[in-house]
Amino acid sequence: VQLQASGGGLVQPGGSLRLSCAASGRIFRINVMKWYRQAPGRQRELVATITSRGSTNYADSVKGRFTLSRDNAKNTVYLQMNSLKPEDTAVYSCNAAITSYTSSSLQTDDFWGQGTQVTVSS
Repeated sequence: VQLQASGGGLVQPGGSLRLSCAASGRIFRINVMKWYRQAPGRQRELVATITSRGSTNYADSVKGRFTLSRDNAKNTVYLQMNSLKPEDTAVYSCNAAITSYTSSSLQTDDFWGQGTQVTVSS
């Protein structure tokens, strides 16, 4: 199983980006998926969480601006980021608990995607 994050880039303040985190492999179910971010010199911050049933939770700093959604058929979670601010600049990484098929059973493990850089600057 692999996680692939994409969608980062350079955007002006007030702009939007959509990050994607796609899982591939012998996947039975993506359980909880989380987006984290880490800015230079700062601790990693949990930005948003979505459960297998679609329940979401957001950090106070992004509430009302960021929206999570998931496409279970594509094993993909999207983080829509609107009204971006310079303080949103960071490397964003996705993390998921994924249940996958083994040769004889199901197994749940924790996976990380590679980071994607988001830069908000004029």
